[in-house]
Amino acid sequence: MNQFNQDSTTADVIAGHSLSGRTALITGASSGLGVETARCLASAGARVIMSARDSGKLNVAADSVRAAEAEAEIETLVMDLAELGSVRAAAEESRRRFPEVHLLINNAGVMACPLARTADGFEMQFGTNHLGHFLFTCLIAPALIDGGESRIVNLSSAGHKFADVNLDDPNYLQRDYDKWQAYGESKTANALFSVALDERLAGRGVRSFAVHPGVILTDLGRHLSEADLQALSERSPGGAGLVFKSVEQGAATSVWAATSDDLTGHGGLYLENCQIGEPATAGSDSGVESYALDRDQADRLWRISEDLVGQSFEF
Repeated sequence: MNQFNQDSTTADVIAGHSLSGRTALITGASSGLGVETARCLASAGARVIMSARDSGKLNVAADSVRAAEAEAEIETLVMDLAELGSVRAAAEESRRRFPEVHLLINNAGVMACPLARTADGFEMQFGTNHLGHFLFTCLIAPALIDGGESRIVNLSSAGHKFADVNLDDPNYLQRDYDKWQAYGESKTANALFSVALDERLAGRGVRSFAVHPGVILTDLGRHLSEADLQALSERSPGGAGLVFKSVEQGAATSVWAATSDDLTGHGGLYLENCQIGEPATAGSDSGVESYALDRDQADRLWRISEDLVGQSFEF
């Protein structure tokens, strides 16, 4: 047990760490947690690559980090995770420009949107939150392997408690769509992806983690109405409703996952409140459901993901 908790901030967890000579790549870095994660890692000396789909917003965010951290070395990479062609192009560009990557923070995501499809026909939440990150991560994995002791952080959520991923119909082609169930499935997929990645890459020096950042009011919730927030609160297993964090508190677990010495030699874990998540118990908002760490399910998700993106990966 370390000294950090749900109230810890990025400043708390980065204290004493030097990331000089390290390269970090962060998706969804045009707002919210992504910008704060980028700023924090840059403050510790990392070269930071900020990635997002909107080049205008991305450039504004990058400039804000440069303004906050005068010595920051900031690069940008445009990528739309909802279009596999864009993901492949961005991965190719990343490999060319950044041959070694030490920290990959898969932070981007969409939450509880109306039924929509990606450019390739995937349900938007599963396609963006999982499949886009799956393809990008696998394509740049050689850069992480070449980086030596590297880490991958996939942002999951306590929303994984809403549903296990339905691998028989992940894209809602044969069942009625429910935006909260679909969100939960995509967040379970993020956790399972971390398990599968760690199993495949740990022997190459790359460890993977899933992170629940907490509940933070950012652009992620742009589709949510007051009624949606009330419905989300009512879904809280503990019955206590929503407890909000600041952006600095929300990004803290991602930074802790990327930098903590306490996690050396570990991987495939679900992290929350700057701690390793405990097994979920009935009536609790914290903890990780066993299905989100199930190795067999993680392997099946990996194979199905390869089929859906049309490419197999061996490391």
